[in-house]
Amino acid sequence: MKTFIKNAKYFWPGGDNEVQENVSILVEGSQILAVGDTAKLATMAADARNIDASNLIIIPGLVNTHHHFYQTLTRNFPSVQDAKLFTWLVKLYPLWARITPDDFSLATTIATLELLMSGCTTAVDHSYMVPDGQSELYYRQVDAAKKTGMRFHLCRGSMSRSKKDGGLPPDSVVQTEDVIMKETDELVCKVHEAGRGGMTRIIIAPCSPFSVTSELMIEAKKYANSKGLKTHTHLAETKDEEEFCIRDYGARPFKLMENLGWMDENSFYAHCVHMSPEEVVAMGKAQGGVAHCPTSNMRLASGIAPIVEMLKANVPVSLAVDGSASNDCSNMMLEVRNCMLLQRVLKTADCMTARDALKVATLGGAKVLGRDDIGLLKPGYEADFVGFKLDSLRQAGSSTDPLAALVFCAVDTVDLSMVHGEVLIENGKFTRFSAQELREIVARQNERSRQIYEG
Repeated sequence: MKTFIKNAKYFWPGGDNEVQENVSILVEGSQILAVGDTAKLATMAADARNIDASNLIIIPGLVNTHHHFYQTLTRNFPSVQDAKLFTWLVKLYPLWARITPDDFSLATTIATLELLMSGCTTAVDHSYMVPDGQSELYYRQVDAAKKTGMRFHLCRGSMSRSKKDGGLPPDSVVQTEDVIMKETDELVCKVHEAGRGGMTRIIIAPCSPFSVTSELMIEAKKYANSKGLKTHTHLAETKDEEEFCIRDYGARPFKLMENLGWMDENSFYAHCVHMSPEEVVAMGKAQGGVAHCPTSNMRLASGIAPIVEMLKANVPVSLAVDGSASNDCSNMMLEVRNCMLLQRVLKTADCMTARDALKVATLGGAKVLGRDDIGLLKPGYEADFVGFKLDSLRQAGSSTDPLAALVFCAVDTVDLSMVHGEVLIENGKFTRFSAQELREIVARQNERSRQIYEG
């Protein structure tokens, strides 16, 4: 099946490319077949379905490299609205322990639909809690993501160090290391799609230095390397974490990762706020990746990650919304804006441009995930792209630079979204979900959220 996206008013292929005008995109199956002038592509597109893009700017789909989908059930809880990370975690863990596999499915649906509407086409979910050993939740998440159409990288996360062992989480959400590794291998064998264009991939992702043992970190990394899988964890998010690592491991978080054999091109880390200049340079040499979460870092007062320095040091940097209990929304275009603005607070007004931030959110995400099939719009790449209208109130007066306007003017709702060659949003409406179905999903989510909070 072919789809012809005709006459995009503006077209940004991604990367270091310039914005072009009046460009059409021919899609066949899941891939981009051709990009160019409408008349020149007309013969190839004779049997294609046509979509008018004459009032759109088309860009690569945004790549969200760190999220916790289940937290869409616990947004804005009054008890943690003003808490720092460790206090926030301690208060939320008992509430998260009440979440069921059905809840994980519902929350995944909500999170992926919200992300899609904000311009995201690929998402990573760091799912590390297994309440009462109910590991079927991972399969429920995969099914939910398939139903919404999101390109999905699922982190088979884990916690093995509970409160009684010196960690933070309660016993009810941790597992033994043997069970974690056994179930991880089963999940990889059943759902991981390693081939080019794969829609579901598994990442091996122990939660954090304060919720797993060193032995699990080492074993998980060995397993991932043997299977050619990416590894992921939280790193250097707060000063509390730094003090914890020095006290319990005798090393700063970055050095701990080196000691555990984790600092390499197959690993990427959420946050990396508290990194010394020397550690940034070392990470660039090792090619360890970063999932930058600016809004969450502001929300929890964790600090400002040195993203400008990381980019100069050739560190692979991507962008992420983080969990919806520390953001509290899953809006990738707003994250692009916050990325740019927060670096300017730390540095100068010209330290990061709108295009720099968009590149981090697209091609940067593809690189961190080890993908060479997304992040750019050119023949042979996956047909993952989004289109924004050019006539919204937010854009009025910004037409001198329509690409930068997406960032500066906070244009955060798409009119068109295509993932893996399928149109998932057209004319601002989901193609797989009716308005009534969306209302029912939101109502169920609100009901479960109240039940979780009230116990």
